[in-house]
Amino acid sequence: MDKKVAIVTGGSSGIGKEIAKHLYRNGMEVYALSRRVDEMNDLDDLGIKTKFIDVADYDSVESTISDIVDEAGRIDVLVNNAGFGAFGSVEQVDIREGEYQFKVNVFGVMKLIQTVLPTMRAQKSGRIINISSIDGKVASLMGSWYVGSKFAIEGISDALRLELKQFGIDVVVVEPGAIKSNWRSIAMSKLKQSSGDGPYAKSARKISDFFEVAYKYSSKPMVVARAVDQAALSKRPKTRYAVGSGAHTLLCLRRILPDKAFDAFMDGLMDCAQKILNKEKAQRNQIDPEPEVK
Repeated sequence: MDKKVAIVTGGSSGIGKEIAKHLYRNGMEVYALSRRVDEMNDLDDLGIKTKFIDVADYDSVESTISDIVDEAGRIDVLVNNAGFGAFGSVEQVDIREGEYQFKVNVFGVMKLIQTVLPTMRAQKSGRIINISSIDGKVASLMGSWYVGSKFAIEGISDALRLELKQFGIDVVVVEPGAIKSNWRSIAMSKLKQSSGDGPYAKSARKISDFFEVAYKYSSKPMVVARAVDQAALSKRPKTRYAVGSGAHTLLCLRRILPDKAFDAFMDGLMDCAQKILNKEKAQRNQIDPEPEVK
């Protein structure tokens, strides 16, 4: 029997690289895709096939998927992992930056799905696994652009699940919490660029401090990869897998608390994070007393 074929976008680092390794270890023929092909040499060494893709370039998507179909003859699993976070106030983030956020996180995902669907329909089987975020359910301060893109993925996935059931194609969402990756550094860098100064500077510092504390307790990318394993290999996968630090707690509280009560809870968490950082800073700056002379 031929091996099942899996495609993983954003395969050059962090979560995507770990997902590719796990699916390969589970016996799949894996294609890891990224713009940074040079950072996937270790995957090549394992036997994972790597290719260039720019998910924001629709021609690139069509060309790369066409090459894979020609080589492998089938596509069983698509893991839409590529994406990034652009934080900053709606007022200050350039609208073109916001558009690019949606082009990568939403329209790139949709183009990939469009491109693999003819093959999956012909097979009468397939799994589409969309890596969302708890930010697809829980809004973050200063995260309107990113949160909006992930809320979109959640809704799109629900609609697709209904649409594709008739063809034997499953649609699954994975909702990571805080995961060790370069996501935070990119998101906070963009936050500083757009809103580090001016009327939203206080809010920018507040959410930056919160993420700094939260990511001290973040989970390893392996927890996301294991959830993808379950989504890809289970006979009857769940529609959603919430994984990683804080995911289950925050999603549970979001379901049971009224909107304003949850807003107050999140505001309290951010205040607590700032107090923790201020205390740590005070301890670092404390001058050690002179040694006692005997």
